[in-house]
Amino acid sequence: MGSMKKTLEKNSGYLFIAPQMILVLLFIIIPVFKGFQMSAYSKYGRTEVFVGLDNFKFLLEDPIFRKAIFNTVFFIAAIVIVTIIFALFVSTTVFDKNSKYLSLIRTSYYLPVMVSMLVMSVIWKMLLNPANGVITWMLGGIGFEGINLLGNPSTVMPVIVFVTFVGNVGQAILIYLATMIGLPKDYFDAPELDGASRWEKIRHIIIPLVKPTTLYLIITNIVAVLKIFVVIQQLTGGGPNNASVTMMYYLYQNAFVYNRSGVSAAIGVLMFVIALVLSIPQMKSYLKEDK
Repeated sequence: MGSMKKTLEKNSGYLFIAPQMILVLLFIIIPVFKGFQMSAYSKYGRTEVFVGLDNFKFLLEDPIFRKAIFNTVFFIAAIVIVTIIFALFVSTTVFDKNSKYLSLIRTSYYLPVMVSMLVMSVIWKMLLNPANGVITWMLGGIGFEGINLLGNPSTVMPVIVFVTFVGNVGQAILIYLATMIGLPKDYFDAPELDGASRWEKIRHIIIPLVKPTTLYLIITNIVAVLKIFVVIQQLTGGGPNNASVTMMYYLYQNAFVYNRSGVSAAIGVLMFVIALVLSIPQMKSYLKEDK
């Protein structure tokens, strides 16, 4: 009886994590392996035929997919750079202000995060409507008549980046502020006595200390942007002329419009590999700093 009790005490931790591990296995690990398996098959009616790497070969030869890769890389780079820079700027500006002002800033920037991206996208589509949108009307008032920001291949991606940025940057600001507020005051005492400017304290103290948070935000933004779908579907549908199609949206088109499940699974595999490759350097840097 005593040995059984010791065994239960020894393995009690595994019992606590068992429900979560079962959910991870059912909804993450098994679907990932299933996606790899599907990428090696093509479906013809109810028949599945093993095609090996033909689905990947088809994608690499597809000009639309190459455009989707370019748009996705641009999307990721733009969102990550703009989000990190803007969130750092806002956070370092207000983190040491009084609590009421800080609460107002946090609430103001986090409100868009609480709004569904579907609702946000519909609102921006109305504002950017070339016929009667408020933004179009305002641009016309300053001499830019007939502007269609969502219908112009050269402006559509920057507009989508801006809409996504507005909806997501509040979370980065909130995380940065939580990190900066928790920094020990001792780090700032000596520089203040030496007459260090605010910019010097930000550059040499705050930014290095919040590096783990920055790495975390980079990784989460990469993964989030790879999965962006609703904004593009609602604003442009991948247009004009595939100028705003991304890997995620092209995956959707192949799966539910063109009925090419094997090709869509291959896109999913490539997205998984890209996310892994982009995340590993940041994780290595984080683990190195943590030692």
